[in-house]
Amino acid sequence: MKLITLAALSVLIPAVVALPARGEDPIHVQTLLLTGSCVGCDLAGADLTQAHLIGVDLRDADLTDAILTEANLEGADLEGADLEGADLTRAFLTNANLTNANLSYANFTEAKVYFTEVSGAIFDTVDLTRAEIVGTPISVGGPE
Repeated sequence: MKLITLAALSVLIPAVVALPARGEDPIHVQTLLLTGSCVGCDLAGADLTQAHLIGVDLRDADLTDAILTEANLEGADLEGADLEGADLTRAFLTNANLTNANLSYANFTEAKVYFTEVSGAIFDTVDLTRAEIVGTPISVGGPE
């Protein structure tokens, strides 16, 4: 019987290893997807495209530059999370909590934001192109 070493095996089977994107902690991504909770996690730059994140607990998580395109964040708790530069294009946020979250430079193009708590959130230079905002106190423009 011939033994195959790991080195030889790596030649036969291409590696399918996902390297962290811009600093995300792969263990934190796995924890989030398996448990639905990752308080204070490092998910900076994580690709969570089309992820079902219903009811997740991401309080104080670092989601800077995260890709949340078409993600379902219904009932998600993102209180104090840093979403600076995050891509939430066509994301779905209903009854989510964005209290004190940093949403600077976030992209909400075509997102659906319904009945979401945003008190204390930072909205500097946010893209709301064709976003549907219902029952959420986000106003466009300065004071009247």
